[in-house]
Amino acid sequence: QVQLVESGGGLVQAGGSLRLSCAASGIIFSINAMAWYRQAPGKQRELVASISSGGRTMYVDSVKGRFTISRDNAKNTVYLQMNSLQPEDTAVYYCAVSNAWGQGTQVTVSS
Repeated sequence: QVQLVESGGGLVQAGGSLRLSCAASGIIFSINAMAWYRQAPGKQRELVASISSGGRTMYVDSVKGRFTISRDNAKNTVYLQMNSLQPEDTAVYYCAVSNAWGQGTQVTVSS
């Protein structure tokens, strides 16, 4: 079955950076679009960024210019580079493909 394992979350001060990783197994990674979502306390889960099998990327407006999604098909891994982090970026970040989700990784940005 599909397994997604996220890593790289943590506590960072405002203005700092983190890089999230998501290792996928159980799928033909190279032909699948991948996505990162996040869910803050009391809020709905929202799509943050996605990357197609061909490398086309999409971002929610609030992270444009600060976050970068990328993929390494040789490693079956998708990344989310997050720069200029702000307290409003605090959330659990989830990797997703089709109907499968990872367990999430906590990102906390202190002011």
